[in-house]
Amino acid sequence: MITKTTEKLLKTERQRTFYQLASRVSEPFKERAIKNDREARFPFENMTELKKAELTTLTVPAKWGGKEASLYELLIVQETIAKGDGPTALSLGWHNGLIMQLRQTRKWEEAMFEAICREAVDDHILINAAASEKATGSPARGGMPETTATKSAEGWRINGSKTYTSLAPALDYFIVTAAMTGEDRVGEFLIPAQTAGVEIEETWETLGMRSTRSDDLHLKNVLVNHQALVAVKDAGHGKSPQGWLLHIPACYLGIAQAARDEAVAFAKSYQPNSLSHPISEVPEVRRKVAEMDLELMSARHFMYHIAEVWDNMPEYRPGLGEELAAVKTICTNAAVKVVDLSMRIAGGYSLHKAHHFERYYRDVRAGLHNPPSDDLTTAALARRAFE
Repeated sequence: MITKTTEKLLKTERQRTFYQLASRVSEPFKERAIKNDREARFPFENMTELKKAELTTLTVPAKWGGKEASLYELLIVQETIAKGDGPTALSLGWHNGLIMQLRQTRKWEEAMFEAICREAVDDHILINAAASEKATGSPARGGMPETTATKSAEGWRINGSKTYTSLAPALDYFIVTAAMTGEDRVGEFLIPAQTAGVEIEETWETLGMRSTRSDDLHLKNVLVNHQALVAVKDAGHGKSPQGWLLHIPACYLGIAQAARDEAVAFAKSYQPNSLSHPISEVPEVRRKVAEMDLELMSARHFMYHIAEVWDNMPEYRPGLGEELAAVKTICTNAAVKVVDLSMRIAGGYSLHKAHHFERYYRDVRAGLHNPPSDDLTTAALARRAFE
């Protein structure tokens, strides 16, 4: 069933089809989420079902068998799947978003990009970037990687470690950033997961988003051929705006919507013996629900509006950096507030691990630390205002 809120955002039959497909596929995810969260286990069953539904080819170009989704359509899928399970949605978003970025920037040689896309369609491979490091933190802050790539006659030797490698146990390919020895440049290297010297260390023991298995990746004298160098950038070179990263706020809005819906259902059904009616008729409960809806409404419409500008006005993309960052800040902070309000409605019930509220609470906290962080957003907005 399409809610009234969602109905306003589905403007085409294609968007409606994506929404219905994502809703149907993600229905079983919610019940699996409790166990996966407790065990910090990657949701392999969920990903298998997403592959069968061809949602892992969502952003692959149509000429190579994919659905070539727009940013707006990607966000619809992300938000919908996150209502079922946030970590599954975030994991899928990294894969689909990365392919969208490569499709739009064309920074890879077309033959290499085509090969990966065809593998995504034919073999259902999963791909993600491995860029964060303990010493540098998020790559958004511009630190030079300590991972190194040294060129020789036989190829590239890569050594180093990466953190926050989401989907680590399920990935078929890593895109690893490394400082190129003897050059002031950073290379991006496509490395198959089965390459000798590639190791995953299970370090992901976190408060929230436990099922993304964003473990550490170690590269120990890994040898790849020369063609594995798929892109190069100068050290310290600024990044152009990246619309695909809106998959992050879409995910957290989906989690917040699930918490809101659960709080409303609880309020309709819970009637303490001190009242002659369910708590849904208590004015303060109704006020909190309205406050949740205001937060979700404003964040969601802002996010989809910017996505629509990105899709329909490509000439504006170079100047959308601050707006994209603002979307992430507004949406993730709104999600935190909405989940907090939902728990205030449910009271002590919301603290029990047998229910979903406390997991939503932990998962949305993670959104504050996904890129870009709030301080980078405010700095960018202030810079634009004064410079």
